[in-house]
Amino acid sequence: MLSPIHNLYHTLLSRRACQLCGFSPTQTHRLCDDCWTMLPWKSPSLIHRHERNIYACFDYNFPIDRIIHLFKYEQQLHYQTFLAHTLLELKLKRFQAIVPMPISNERLKERGYNQMMVIGKILSKKLQVPIWQPIERSAQHSQKGLTRVERIEDIQSQFKPIRSEKGKFRNILIIDDVVTTGSSVNALANALEKLGCQNIQIACIAAAEY
Repeated sequence: MLSPIHNLYHTLLSRRACQLCGFSPTQTHRLCDDCWTMLPWKSPSLIHRHERNIYACFDYNFPIDRIIHLFKYEQQLHYQTFLAHTLLELKLKRFQAIVPMPISNERLKERGYNQMMVIGKILSKKLQVPIWQPIERSAQHSQKGLTRVERIEDIQSQFKPIRSEKGKFRNILIIDDVVTTGSSVNALANALEKLGCQNIQIACIAAAEY
């Protein structure tokens, strides 16, 4: 039989430290209540880009900007649960499938993973909704020197619908990490519409000013 001290020790171990302050036991998705409340929550959560409605959890400010950078570029994958659950806070309509923002094969080899696929798998398991990957993305090149119209056309050309996927789902959710101009999510949505998607919701972790 464990002593009261041992019971306390095991209780403390089972309550992980907050991923932000590192001190208080976690209460909400790996964060303590104070840190969760102090995050730069976006209110209202609905923004508009390219005549599309996009739901954003946060403004792209500290500490969210830092967390996304660490998760995306520095393999700090322990943030995946926290980031996934922030998307669950959004008030979205029902959807049939989740489409994580795709990345090119070149970018996948370079980074080792698609950060939105990692988050998408958590959402898929939690919501019992399948991941759908009906779009291939070609390599992204520097847009230096391009006009605004040329940049939009370049982004649009990166997303290639897979014809065999046509008609599988009509109501889907696109997820992305950061939306600035919205050109990428708009291009992805346009490609999905070519596959018969009619109701497309878009959600991102953070929205940045541009």
